[in-house]
Amino acid sequence: MEYRIEKDSLGEVQVPAQAYWGSQAERSRRLFPISGLTEHPRMIESFILLKKACAAANTELGLLPRDIGEAIQRAADEILGGALRDQFPVDVFHMGAGTSFNMNCNEVLANRAEELLGGRKGEYQRVNPNDHPNFGQSTNDTFPSAMRIMARLMLEDLFPAVDRLAEALDAKAREFDPILKSARTHLQDAVPIRLGQEFAAYAKAVRKARRWLEQAAWELEELGIGGSAAGTGLNTHPQYRFLVVRNLNAYTGLNFRNAEDLREAMQSQMPLAALAAGLRILALELTRIANDLRLLCSGPLTGLAEIVLPPVQPGSSIMPGKVNPSMAENLNMVLFQVLGQCQAIDYAVQAGQLELNVMMPGMAFSAQFALQILTNTLHTFTENCVLGIQADSERCRHYAETSPSLATALNTYVGYKQAAEVVKKALKENKTIPDVVRELGLLDEETLAKALDPAKLTEPGIPGRD
Repeated sequence: MEYRIEKDSLGEVQVPAQAYWGSQAERSRRLFPISGLTEHPRMIESFILLKKACAAANTELGLLPRDIGEAIQRAADEILGGALRDQFPVDVFHMGAGTSFNMNCNEVLANRAEELLGGRKGEYQRVNPNDHPNFGQSTNDTFPSAMRIMARLMLEDLFPAVDRLAEALDAKAREFDPILKSARTHLQDAVPIRLGQEFAAYAKAVRKARRWLEQAAWELEELGIGGSAAGTGLNTHPQYRFLVVRNLNAYTGLNFRNAEDLREAMQSQMPLAALAAGLRILALELTRIANDLRLLCSGPLTGLAEIVLPPVQPGSSIMPGKVNPSMAENLNMVLFQVLGQCQAIDYAVQAGQLELNVMMPGMAFSAQFALQILTNTLHTFTENCVLGIQADSERCRHYAETSPSLATALNTYVGYKQAAEVVKKALKENKTIPDVVRELGLLDEETLAKALDPAKLTEPGIPGRD
């Protein structure tokens, strides 16, 4: 491989001759071969969007020569269009605060802008990574701003996936509404419920969890760009930060806003904690729902088998014909990863010290990884599982009508004590509740039919008094 020699404040560095990155990204590439993972495309796009917005603001304010400012913006547009995506080699776990990746972006923009102005990359005759793409900026305000932009944009991908799942669950709720079954508490038989009611509750829980993410999205829209190194705005024009946010909103169609206190926006990464909280709440609810679906489809002969999940692949390499709840299992595994990333974000958020939190590269990775895998699994889970769920209505009704908990409806007719005796006798003699009531002569047939009508027991009401 051919190399060029670049110099920085620490000395000379060999950089691959054809690379658009420079000395600082190259140092990082060699120092931190940690995960083999480089920044997510959305993080690259978010950082480049921010750099474009900053260059446009500084050009408008006359702080960058127009030809240089416009060349930086043209270079940014090329990257946003998909070019040079292999020129960001910095590992997601690199030096504190994210300086390596900020400089990686500055170097790529500077080298490409230099070419656009007729120069050659690596020479920095017209465009310098620190002086031009980074004018009025610090890693300390650009990295947290880009990280928030990235997370906010990725939420735009997650929201439709959450909505689609809720809609699919609602559709199943309507489809299954006539199907009676036995509810279960403590994993034991309980009073009758409609299968559709269970699925409607799942949809409601998903929608309620979404609201926490909506709050997180609002928190992420507050940006501390313009704070420079310590939140004081040193080396920035008073109007610069407002122009940057105005530009970002024009580029993205979102509603980013300037932080009320630039020091706070740099010291605290609370918006990432809010994101972790929203993701955690959704993940916990989805874990519960996935577990329920796996229980409800257990069987086919020795489990509950009240529903049938779509068979998507063979379930065993040794047991012929076995089918597993693969999509629900996949969802569970992904959700555990999401919860782990949320905990990593929490630890990183509380690790801030004085004017800066240097753990931001770890936060950014955890946020993008959690958002990506959750979005992807919700899409495939909805399409390949929820939409194809079928109900075994006969088995559901059998459980509802033979469950001893059906005797709960007798309380208002014969009292709790007598109803308990009916249950004991039914279980001991393997008889149904109606048969025991008849044997004991507790109710006539008309009253018994009214009292034990499972359909009436799935809505508010007091048997015998309505």
